[in-house]
Amino acid sequence: MAGRLHIAPIDLERLLPDLVAETELITGTNLAPRRPLSIVRLEAGRPRLATAFWGLTPPWLKVLDHAPHCARAEALQTRPMFREAFGARRCLVPVTGVYAWKPQPRFKQPFLVTRVDRGPLLLAGLWCRFHTGLSEYNDSMALITVPTNNLMAPLTDRLPAVIEPREATRWLDPQTPIAEAQALLAPAPGELLGAFTVSRGVNDPANQDPTCAHPTGPMLRQHLPQER
Repeated sequence: MAGRLHIAPIDLERLLPDLVAETELITGTNLAPRRPLSIVRLEAGRPRLATAFWGLTPPWLKVLDHAPHCARAEALQTRPMFREAFGARRCLVPVTGVYAWKPQPRFKQPFLVTRVDRGPLLLAGLWCRFHTGLSEYNDSMALITVPTNNLMAPLTDRLPAVIEPREATRWLDPQTPIAEAQALLAPAPGELLGAFTVSRGVNDPANQDPTCAHPTGPMLRQHLPQER
């Protein structure tokens, strides 16, 4: 799954030239669920940076601890928790990495999954709004996960779906047919993502030291034929 994110400063205007950004991107070395995250959603035909609680909380949810921070892509059209949001309220989460833990005989080794060029990623998500008054509301979100590719499978069985910037508007637009939106949710190409081991200090979500994301080993990546 995706229970921890790395979000360094990102040049969002370069990533999404039409973006309206009236707030600052929320950044952090070791961001866990149950906290605010920056999301990108479509407003008045343009992508806009907003803030939402990481944990999808529809109005009927009784227990906050039950708010899912991830949604399986295969369940989006069948589970009532996700169906409406998938059709009308899709979003993106700009990040610079996703942590994953590989099982070992005595412990789980943390890895940071990033683009091989260490550039930013746009992760697929859903959002919803819970009105607490006539003009007051809370927005919340969940990431959408897909099965991992062969390279990442030894680390984790699922990772957030990655949406390419050229597909951002099509993903965000509620007028995009559901079948087309679903088709964008696929395992990342093998050459896009890499992963490297990091300190086990990242296991503590209170630890926000930048060294959490420092590589402690070489990057695991798929080498192209000409690189061999």
